[in-house]
Amino acid sequence: MSWITQKLPDVLFIQEGPGIRKYEYEENGYPMINVRCVQDGYIDMSSARCASMELATTKWKHFQVDEGDILYTISGTIGRSAIVKEADLPLLMNTSVVRFKSLTPDLDPKFVYYYFKTDLFIDELLGHSTGTAIKNVGPSHLKKMDISYPSLEEQKRIVAILDQAFTHIDKARALTEQNLRNVRELFESYLQQVFSLIGDRYVEEALDDACELITCGVAATPKYVDESEGVPFLSAQNVKSGKVVLDKYRHISKDLHAKLTKKNMPKKGDILYSRVGAGFGEAAVVEHEFEFSVYVSLTLIQPIEAKLDSYYLKYLLNSPQIKSLARSSITSSGVPNLNVKSVRKFLITYPALQKQKSVVRSIELMESEIGNLESIYQNKLLELDTLKKSLLQKAFSGELTKNMGEAAA
Repeated sequence: MSWITQKLPDVLFIQEGPGIRKYEYEENGYPMINVRCVQDGYIDMSSARCASMELATTKWKHFQVDEGDILYTISGTIGRSAIVKEADLPLLMNTSVVRFKSLTPDLDPKFVYYYFKTDLFIDELLGHSTGTAIKNVGPSHLKKMDISYPSLEEQKRIVAILDQAFTHIDKARALTEQNLRNVRELFESYLQQVFSLIGDRYVEEALDDACELITCGVAATPKYVDESEGVPFLSAQNVKSGKVVLDKYRHISKDLHAKLTKKNMPKKGDILYSRVGAGFGEAAVVEHEFEFSVYVSLTLIQPIEAKLDSYYLKYLLNSPQIKSLARSSITSSGVPNLNVKSVRKFLITYPALQKQKSVVRSIELMESEIGNLESIYQNKLLELDTLKKSLLQKAFSGELTKNMGEAAA
């Protein structure tokens, strides 16, 4: 069966929304979609703002979105898309999002929606992108691109197969994601139980009394230098899931590092505790033998070795009890900011060192089992994503048969 290849603007109306200035927003105005509103297959207006009703109904009237339009993100995460439903309206376009509207009855909007999700289309589009940290494309780039499509009858057959297959895949994905959440909640529940049943013979005191040092990193953004002449400079993004992650960080000069660490040199066995941003309240033990400095988004904690085992303290800080305490100690209504003074006052309980080490061994065993389960579910998610991509590739190379669709489902 032959497919037709045409330039996108020959069969699709392509439009990007207008830029908007702060004074053009209106609290109860016309809902204006932004790039975060367009999710994978649906529209979420929870982060949207409203444009001036006057502008939306006069100067920007032609940017009003219609049912059946395809919205597509062209900044940041390129390629998230959704078909507009009646329940989503009214909506006004905004910059960083384009809409597509079919100019011919020979092109099914759902077929176009799936076509735009293929790796082939997205990879070609990214080839036109500008920017390094944040990728951007525009209508001018999209207008250079082609779309290939069969007869309308064949388009609808392909869409029906993909709809059925993707419904089953999405259900499997939702179940797998829930299982993954359940596993993580199981570990948190285990931590809560462990630290609730320490026993009668324990010490209860402020964290500051059990530590040699509790301090945050340098507040001012330093001048960064090349890796070859600098020292690693870690921040909150280097503490994830209870580990110090060394896959992304900047460097500062050796002289500045020496100045910053003159009285509080970080060392192996210390705790790095995130204190700023959405991931605040996450602790990890330094397990590497190397010199580094820390940014203000991290708290450096050095436990008194005769009192506290570093790993016991890490798990205690990551337990639901202390996480709750950290949330109640936040000092900012904007970006979360866990004040070091509050951290020093955290009331902690701990048994003798030998008991602490026994507790740590039990937690690590449980953590290993949890990690195995997480790997299984993560691999399942990857397999489901790969299956989706495979089906899309077959669909738009003319290889998707009815039997293939039924097998995928």
